Amino acid sequence: MEFVRNFPLISILLSLFAGPVSSVLDKKKAKFLNLAVIIIIGIMSGFVLFYVLGTGQEYVYTMGHFPAPWGNEIRVGILEAAMALFFCVVMLLCVISGVLERDSEIEETKHNLYYIMVNLLLCSLLALIYTNDLFTAYVFVEINTISACGLIMIKQTGRTIEAAMRYMIMSLLGSGLFLLGICFLYSLTGHLLMSNIKAQAAILQASGEYHIPLLTAICLMSVGLAIKSALYPFHTWLPDAYGYSTLSSAAILSSLVSKGYIFLLIKIFYRVIGFEIIKESKVINVLFVFGIAGMIMGSINAIRESDIQRMIAYSSVAQIGYIYVGFGLGNTAGIIASIYHILSHAATKSLLFVASSGITDASGKSRDFFDLTGSGYRNKLAGVAFTVGSLSMVGIPMFSGFISKLLFAQAAVENRHKILITLVALAISTILNAVYFLKTVVRIYTPEKTEVVINKGFQDVYMSEQKAKSFAMICLIALNFFLGLFSEPVVVLIERGLEMFA
Repeated sequence: MEFVRNFPLISILLSLFAGPVSSVLDKKKAKFLNLAVIIIIGIMSGFVLFYVLGTGQEYVYTMGHFPAPWGNEIRVGILEAAMALFFCVVMLLCVISGVLERDSEIEETKHNLYYIMVNLLLCSLLALIYTNDLFTAYVFVEINTISACGLIMIKQTGRTIEAAMRYMIMSLLGSGLFLLGICFLYSLTGHLLMSNIKAQAAILQASGEYHIPLLTAICLMSVGLAIKSALYPFHTWLPDAYGYSTLSSAAILSSLVSKGYIFLLIKIFYRVIGFEIIKESKVINVLFVFGIAGMIMGSINAIRESDIQRMIAYSSVAQIGYIYVGFGLGNTAGIIASIYHILSHAATKSLLFVASSGITDASGKSRDFFDLTGSGYRNKLAGVAFTVGSLSMVGIPMFSGFISKLLFAQAAVENRHKILITLVALAISTILNAVYFLKTVVRIYTPEKTEVVINKGFQDVYMSEQKAKSFAMICLIALNFFLGLFSEPVVVLIERGLEMFA
């Protein structure tokens, strides 16, 4: 067996054990270990992707060489390897971008704890991507929840503690429903490995037996993961969690955490139940309705916000709605659009959070909309980065968001029952996106009076003063342009991965 086949398991174990090791290191060494682990795992994920592309086949890694039902499996294909690589790249840039904020906002004695949480979060995301066992997925869902909660409240202010409590309550509700769904499936099929469950589910569907319990399991798992990924109207925890966390935490939470749950839901649709059974269950119609509502209401709430970070957070509610609308279209094109939007949203949202931090640095740390006047001139790179992210969210050509919306529109055309409502919702959402994002871009490039700048203590911020944050913004801008200008090979990669995935 080629040694590269071991890399997915090594990646999970490496990030898992890096957490406890960080607890006995000082701040500087813990940060170095965390960055080294992310880079090494990213390189290994690249090798795995290259290997799977070369063979053209997925493979199953049986841990301990014990077969089912005693053994546990990792299943690796193009989509899993590509997603692991992408997650590592985005997480690396998010961690790098918030170095200065972590030093000033986190107590000296808690820096080790922060890196423990980041390592555990990466470990859980990799496990959700690779695992072929449903109960193992549940275990790492809980690890993901705990580590994300730690990232929110590490700042230790009243706002972050309240946000962490809200997040924990909603997440535990989602986890409980997800676990109940697993219990139903286990009682029906007697298996926990995804491939084995799928075979039994097909038999049950063909025979017509236990139709209601199977439908109940599908509903419980879908709703549970929808709650955890902040699908409207289960999004109430999101604005405070994203809006008041440290820069790195907000960027990681918005771009990666919810995407891990969504990727697991795609695995359940394809590998656990079977997409044809999912379509017959009509669950996707419910997700479609909530997705449409999220696209509109998330944007309306964003328009009403005067705090720039909460505005970006509410925008995430709308973008999560896009992903679920893709599911609701019930065709392969819709799933491809949703997966592409996972990539687009992760790259763009992390860019927006980093850029918003840059323009607030130039505005006396104020996040109020009116205090941001002229901040694009005071921090030129942050202004450009925020503009790029905003244009992408609106869906302007050349940026990744345009490709996402184009793919959703093409997928809608293939569904004659939902084409009208999807296209109308896309149009309304795009207009609403333009209202609050372009309004902010105009504001940051509206010159402020000199006396106001002096009185409020605003100052110019240069790239040399924030090298790490500037590097992250440049890389995220480049990633956004790459997804917008070179979308065809990415879409082909997703198509090939989805064929293997199914």
